Amino acid sequence: MDLIVAGETVRATTGGRPLNRDLPLLLFIHGAGMDRTIWQLQTRYFANHGWSVLAVDLPGHGGSGGTPPESIAGYADWADDLIAAAGFPSAAVVGHSMGAFIGLHLATHHPERVNRLALLGVAATMPVHPDLLAAADRNDPLAFDLITSWSLAPRSRYGGHQTPGLWMTAESVRLLEHIADGVLANDLHACNRYDEATAAAARVTCPTLLLLGELDLMTRPKAAKPLATALPDGTTVILPGAGHVMMMEQPDAVIDTLAGFL
Repeated sequence: MDLIVAGETVRATTGGRPLNRDLPLLLFIHGAGMDRTIWQLQTRYFANHGWSVLAVDLPGHGGSGGTPPESIAGYADWADDLIAAAGFPSAAVVGHSMGAFIGLHLATHHPERVNRLALLGVAATMPVHPDLLAAADRNDPLAFDLITSWSLAPRSRYGGHQTPGLWMTAESVRLLEHIADGVLANDLHACNRYDEATAAAARVTCPTLLLLGELDLMTRPKAAKPLATALPDGTTVILPGAGHVMMMEQPDAVIDTLAGFL
């Protein structure tokens, strides 16, 4: 479905069921350079288990128009407008990587909008390797290869896709190849600059889940400890054998953990 936010078209998926404003809203926010399709198995499950689901393409990503904000704060303000445009007073928010930073900032600067918060593949800071930043700045496909190699756990690079015949490495690279020039660099710089996560975590007023991959090289579990310590009502779950894109690597485990938390 399409929504209009700040005068621009936003592409979203609802998990195969119409958006129902009599049900609570579950909002999925993707990471840097990605789009709504990263959540396809999770959206289908929750849309059939009591939720109105929205997995959105952030501005300038996937099928959404507009220009990507240059900061996490700008993305969070946009998410606030999105929830209002969808016709809901608040949402349970699930964010991955950059999307986790967006959800965290949203929960502290627009607390009335977030009633549950799940942060996947997150750390207190997310410094981006200079080689990756440089490749993204010049729109070099090397950036896609670097992200994919660091995002997938070793086993996931060679097999283990939930759907027989599909390969997670190629799927991840193809997804990143679809973004417009400059979008990935914009997102990586926004993550690199964001230094408010720990302070923000201390101000979160809703129950919060940290869902981390044991073998995540992008946001190592130990790097999330400051967030876990700061959260007033936080729970941490580490998925054994999972890397950074756990929703693709271990979709059932992610669904089970989110369902238990929500």
